[in-house]
Amino acid sequence: MAGQNEPVIWMRPEQAAVGRPAERSRAEITAAAVELADREGLDAVSMRRVASALGTGAASLYRYVATRDDLLDLMTDSTASEYDLPAASGDWKADLLAIAHQARQIMRRHPWLPAMVMSRPTLGPHGIDLLEHVLDVLADHPAGPARKFEAFALLSGLTALFVQNEMAAADTGAARQAAYLHHVAAAGDHPRITALLAASPPHGKPRDRFDTVLARTLAGVLG
Repeated sequence: MAGQNEPVIWMRPEQAAVGRPAERSRAEITAAAVELADREGLDAVSMRRVASALGTGAASLYRYVATRDDLLDLMTDSTASEYDLPAASGDWKADLLAIAHQARQIMRRHPWLPAMVMSRPTLGPHGIDLLEHVLDVLADHPAGPARKFEAFALLSGLTALFVQNEMAAADTGAARQAAYLHHVAAAGDHPRITALLAASPPHGKPRDRFDTVLARTLAGVLG
């Protein structure tokens, strides 16, 4: 099994040096794991379940993927292949927001992904392509390299938080919490909360502030 000092999976051979000739590929294994996670959640992803989906035994998968952590890294990076990365337009803010919009849609397609982005960010080949694109978008920006890398990390992290909140809002518990908040506001003992809710849309969905919040935060990080 791979240890903490082992190189990342993309720096290791596609298949273990011993054993039968390759019957599967990492790409096939990753795709099966992603499909399983999309359908049943991340907890359903195990070597046994993925092997079953591929019609093979779990032991055979270890010739391609040493640990479940390796598999999670492969899954996370594979989602970065879903980005469309056009040439930079010269408007860095518009280009970064376009990436963020894509990230939001990708994370909605893969509900397990936001938690992975927050808990174990991964940079594999597809993620590296995305990072290179962001740095290209920011090539003429006067911010230093460290701030540009921070902007890249923040773009992914903040988008993940937004999507997590969207998914939580669809839960019945969110409606109960909102009802309690309005009950507190109506009591009048917390005037600032009362004023805040009075300024919010009275009915229906709250205004989508994704672009506004992300643009302000990116501008603050990049200076």
